[in-house]
Amino acid sequence: YQYLSRYKKKKNLDHFAFVPGRIEGTEKECLECLMEFCGRSNPSWTELSNFAHFLNLQLRKCEKSVFFSPVVGSEFSGF
Repeated sequence: YQYLSRYKKKKNLDHFAFVPGRIEGTEKECLECLMEFCGRSNPSWTELSNFAHFLNLQLRKCEKSVFFSPVVGSEFSGF
């Protein structure tokens, strides 16, 4: 949700990193955001859960990637 909400507001994500335990927004806002980006007009709970799990997995890998480190990442702004 932290990434999607910032992306929706067109904020720069280059220097953002997920912080576990930080609570942002409400449950309703989170659900609405997930439904908006899920890609389905009326997603089931399972589809939303799978979407959130997949996105979370990809974002974790992205955060650990050398391309997004402070040194190398500056060469790939917006990547």
